[in-house]
Amino acid sequence: MKKTVLVTGGSRGIGRACCELFAQKGFNVVLNYNKSGKEAMEICGKYGCFPVRADVSKRSEVEEMSRLVGEKFGYVDVLVNNAGVAKQLLFSDIDEEEWDRVFDTNVKGTYLVTHAFLPGMIHNKRGSIVNISSVWGITGASCEVHYSASKGAVIAFTKALAKEVAPSGISVNCVAPGVIDTEMNSSFGKEDMEYILEDIPSARVGKASEIAECVFFLAHDRYITGQVISPNGGMVI
Repeated sequence: MKKTVLVTGGSRGIGRACCELFAQKGFNVVLNYNKSGKEAMEICGKYGCFPVRADVSKRSEVEEMSRLVGEKFGYVDVLVNNAGVAKQLLFSDIDEEEWDRVFDTNVKGTYLVTHAFLPGMIHNKRGSIVNISSVWGITGASCEVHYSASKGAVIAFTKALAKEVAPSGISVNCVAPGVIDTEMNSSFGKEDMEYILEDIPSARVGKASEIAECVFFLAHDRYITGQVISPNGGMVI
């Protein structure tokens, strides 16, 4: 029987790469998206993914997504909490609305989606959850205090939940990518990128497909849980 994976924020960047890889590996793929409907439909048409629109920061929409996925596939075997937002700002320029926007998606969204789909995994006594954090959640980043704080929270969430659900046969791990060639990092200019590359021993940014491969590895039943893997080219060791 084919396994089912749900990828939040699956229409772009790392999420898209995850959807493509899991589909190629024979999974039923549920592609969650919010505003990128055109991109989502393109991927679903090409790979046969099941699209579900939902803002992961809103409980009612997450619950409706859970209902639709349940009707279509029953339970989810793998959950990839990838949906996230970021914005470079000086700390003094981060107002309460911007702080809440980042935490609502990056942290609350991870909580809501996991809370909705974990009961099925517990019922089946198996499952894998992979949360996408960031290298900045490990080290912190200047001009990204709210983003760094939210991604640090995802790491703590991962470690705590892993201890709680391990007896139920469920693994919870975290991937904390370094600088990856995605739309989220497209705002960096040439000079900024040259400066960033000076701190990366591999002398290049990562590919979304490389992160997807790491996620796919963690999505299988292994003696690995509560861990943070950071593909970052040696930037942080």
